[in-house]
Amino acid sequence: MKRLTLLFLAVCVLLPANAVKKSKAPHSGYPISQVPFTSVKVTDSFWGQRLQASRDVTIPLAFSKCEETGRYTNFSNAAAHMKDPSKVFKVSGYSFDDTDPYKTIEGASYLLQTYPDKRLKAYMDSVIEVIASAQEPDGYLYTARTQNPAHPHEWAGESRWVKEEDLSHELYNLGHMVEGAIAHYQATGSRRFLDIAIRYADCVCREVGPNPGQACVVPGHQIAEMALAKLYLVTGEKKYLDEAKFLLDYRGKTTIVHDYSQAHKPVVEQDEAVGHAVRAAYMYAGMADVAALTGDESYIHAIDAIWDNIVTKKLYITGGIGATSSGEAFGRNYQLPNMSAYCETCAAIGNVYVNHRLFLLHGLSKYYDVLERTLYNGLISGVSLDGGSFFYPNPLASMGQHQRQAWFGCACCPSNICRFIPSLPGYVYAVKDRNVYVNLFLSNNSSLSVDGKAVQISQQTEYPWKGDITIGVDKNAAGNFSMKIRIPGWVRGNVVPSDLYRYTDGKRLSYNVTVNGEACGELTEDGYYTISRKWKRGDRVLVHFDMEARTVRAHHQVQDDRGMVSIERGPIVYCAEHPDNNFDIAGVLVSQEPTFQLGQKTIANTMVQTLVTEAQTLNFDKQGKLVVDNVALTLIPYYAWCHRGSGKMQVWLAQDLNATTPALPATLASESKIETSSRMPSFSSLNDRLVPRNAADRSVPYTHWWPKEGTTEWITYTFPAAATVQSSTIYWYDDQPWQGCKVPESWSLYYKDNAGQWQAVQNPDGYPIEKGVPCTVNFEPVETTALKLEVKMYKEKSAGIFEWSVK
Repeated sequence: MKRLTLLFLAVCVLLPANAVKKSKAPHSGYPISQVPFTSVKVTDSFWGQRLQASRDVTIPLAFSKCEETGRYTNFSNAAAHMKDPSKVFKVSGYSFDDTDPYKTIEGASYLLQTYPDKRLKAYMDSVIEVIASAQEPDGYLYTARTQNPAHPHEWAGESRWVKEEDLSHELYNLGHMVEGAIAHYQATGSRRFLDIAIRYADCVCREVGPNPGQACVVPGHQIAEMALAKLYLVTGEKKYLDEAKFLLDYRGKTTIVHDYSQAHKPVVEQDEAVGHAVRAAYMYAGMADVAALTGDESYIHAIDAIWDNIVTKKLYITGGIGATSSGEAFGRNYQLPNMSAYCETCAAIGNVYVNHRLFLLHGLSKYYDVLERTLYNGLISGVSLDGGSFFYPNPLASMGQHQRQAWFGCACCPSNICRFIPSLPGYVYAVKDRNVYVNLFLSNNSSLSVDGKAVQISQQTEYPWKGDITIGVDKNAAGNFSMKIRIPGWVRGNVVPSDLYRYTDGKRLSYNVTVNGEACGELTEDGYYTISRKWKRGDRVLVHFDMEARTVRAHHQVQDDRGMVSIERGPIVYCAEHPDNNFDIAGVLVSQEPTFQLGQKTIANTMVQTLVTEAQTLNFDKQGKLVVDNVALTLIPYYAWCHRGSGKMQVWLAQDLNATTPALPATLASESKIETSSRMPSFSSLNDRLVPRNAADRSVPYTHWWPKEGTTEWITYTFPAAATVQSSTIYWYDDQPWQGCKVPESWSLYYKDNAGQWQAVQNPDGYPIEKGVPCTVNFEPVETTALKLEVKMYKEKSAGIFEWSVK
């Protein structure tokens, strides 16, 4: 496998940029049909860079990580045990590790279809053979059990399906296998992987269901629903659609009844987005599939109500979803914190899936307005511009505690990016009867089928930086048809399709559409500019969207954004980041009527457009007096942040005085050097002078000793010069009962004496231990150069700290 990995790494950079394989996808089952990505060749500079990074870096990296982290070994071990039952293996990692190869094969298949290469195909074929070797005779394929049936993964349960509604992920693994296998089949024509997936799907159809002798369970983590619906479309076997509908119909009727997994009530009775955001988005996509394929009106009403709840109360300005790290979940209505926003990359991808399906179901542009916002902001922020590092959560503010990672132990987000980015061309166009929908704007050449006749159209544009698009009709055998061009909500004065956000600058953008220089067509109620005519080769549609920087405010019930504005231009949301501004951006006050100048900057070898505006900063001087300075505030696209080191970043910026956070004066603690007994993430939060409002506040940074448990740890402050101290305050971080940090069992303070030895502070008046409040100890004044905090953690618990101050 290692030889093949290295071969693939070498091959990727040699794939021809002009190689495109054309194929026709099966009918989608929706009223509107997606134009397959294989029919769209991207020639765009913005998205071409992303596709190239995926081809050259992300997918090779994912394949190498599958090998390096033992993903392939799990399959080989399972095969070895089936061949010789005396061979058993210790099962480690996660119960869903099998999905990383599946997802990477899916993404590589999309690329293979666009950039054919025999050696890449051979590499994938070798991986598929390793996967096939682990399949049990009846089709079951789950290495977390088959490696060691007597002692499977701790999440797997003693037999099949018994922990499916908890953590086994058996059906989740099936879902990603089916998705990857279908992509591979469509890309190569080979049924090898598809037949493996079909055998596992058949096993599930036999063993999981409502009938006697079957396991009446639903997925703990959804995705099998949408995958089985897609398998039905590929094979024509209705049993797969029936199984998908069973998995949804019985949700809320089995042993799993909590909202974390959207099982608190039957799906057709749900009208609010709750629980784990990725699970939710995958389920909502599956509901849309079942609604379209069965015509079940109750499903349509439910998914429409859930979507309305998201866009009116739970959608971030970046298009991200999932407000809290507690359960990686949706929050309450209007609960949209910024620094503690979770906005998992996988959830953004799921949000695209949902909105795309709802467009195919209803044909309204508002769904693509949400999709575009997510795509250009909260989704591509999850992968670096070079394709080699990743965000799991995508917060809207940072004090420097967030960094992109080369990979994760739980690698769902990187492998999900692997499969999504190469599929992007399939989101550009759609067709219904004699209507051609132009949904996304990027330079491309495409081949469509309109009423069974060939049509070729192209786009030339510098979108998202410029609002001019040229759409060319390069071939038309279909005669009359309607071209429906989406007029984005941001052009028509709608930030999102609700009152959750609104523009505040009073600007009224305009647009213009002409065919061969003449005005024609009209804006229809579906949000599309519709031009119906007999098109001929050489026709040119010129589209112009005014594109200006806009200020946005959130609904007044979004507490974390009150008095603040975000800035966007076209589909791009902007942020302020530390490398571009030599002042504390947390103390910035945006003008009441700001003006913006366009600029350019290179970040990670990629050009981005910047915005510059005059602003003010508020700071406290050493005497505690407020000082106001005029500054030039530079903004960059949100997706491009954290490529130049860790530091402060904000999407929402204060425009009202009551929303400002003036930079605080230096303190003894903030000027001290920090040392710790063991590694602590974001330990700079210890002395950043930011304290929580209460125990549940996650809007300010914190640090912790997790995964250490039950140990005694220490932190030291070394002062810039000797100082007399007599008091110290700690704000403890506690995420009980769901996670691993708890206020400590005890704590104590020590000072460094003249001999350099640590001595306990004298006559402390107590070491309080309470979460959510300042825990202060007073002691005899002592002159020293350093202070040490010693923390004893409870058995099987870790501990964490928001802030440690010294007086």
